[in-house]
Amino acid sequence: MPSLATFPDELSLDFRLPDPEDQQISDHDFQQQIEAAWLVCDRFDLQTDIWRGRILRVVRDREKQRGDGRGFGFLNWLKDREISKSQAYALIELANSADTLLENGYLEESDVNRFSKRAFVETAQAPAEVQQMVSDAAKRGDRITRREVRQLSDEWTAMTSDLLPEEVREKAAEHTLPVRYLAPLVKELEKLPESHQKPLQQEIAEDPSVDTLKQVTSEARYLSRYLESATQVRALNHESLNLELALEEALRLGSLSTVADLVNQAAQLEQAVAKLYTTWKRVGNLAERLYVDSGASTPHLRSLLAHLNSLSGDTIELAIGDAVSRTVRLRVLSDEEEPSF
Repeated sequence: MPSLATFPDELSLDFRLPDPEDQQISDHDFQQQIEAAWLVCDRFDLQTDIWRGRILRVVRDREKQRGDGRGFGFLNWLKDREISKSQAYALIELANSADTLLENGYLEESDVNRFSKRAFVETAQAPAEVQQMVSDAAKRGDRITRREVRQLSDEWTAMTSDLLPEEVREKAAEHTLPVRYLAPLVKELEKLPESHQKPLQQEIAEDPSVDTLKQVTSEARYLSRYLESATQVRALNHESLNLELALEEALRLGSLSTVADLVNQAAQLEQAVAKLYTTWKRVGNLAERLYVDSGASTPHLRSLLAHLNSLSGDTIELAIGDAVSRTVRLRVLSDEEEPSF
């Protein structure tokens, strides 16, 4: 791990901002000075978070060695400083990424100053080949923003992904096909089984144009949403239903987006119903316990229970809407009860 060091002089926060009321300074010069100041803050913030992550890592590892093994000492340390566990581990991950890039020789300590914070995080999450390309650009003195990282990542994806037909990779290499459309396509194709990838790949190979890329990316997105959601919906878990044939019919009708949204909403509805039932049971049990504990000497508690009866009883009743209010009633039936209409 790199040794602790002070920030480089060039990252001093002692700078002057332009006077917003100065009419003599042009808009261009004003924006240039503001952008320069913002970059210094951005880089300073990155350096600060890397070192915070290293500090947190040291505290965590110390507690692992000397604590009870359950991390309570580390969690108490975070609590004293009002740092959430997720924030702490995000900073530790950033520090780990920085140290990996430095130890593997991708970057020098001074190169980090050329990154914006978001660009550095994006670089740390990129494949090794992209990290090398970004690091080379930083060593040349280029300013590295998130846009540059994504562009290099898209170019690498376009040149190397086996999911893209050869015709598409050739056009990308010739710069006759914008690479920014290829990374989203690859991302969606990766979610699909091979049987669904092939027809889409063939479609792109036959017409490797921007319009085709956009269309196929959209189709792949809806396909993955359909395939993922359909397996989660219990109402669709029947031997008599063939999800693949239903999908083919939706494709023939041009209704892929509609059926994908339908099964996705159905999955969300089932999850909402399950959560509703669990919460309803909890409310009912708590209301029953409070009713037993209260009595004539606690009229206000009894009044509270009476008002909550519309939520804790067998029929849940709720008024929704503001200007035009309507009442929704849901009756909860156990397995033994028969529905009545």
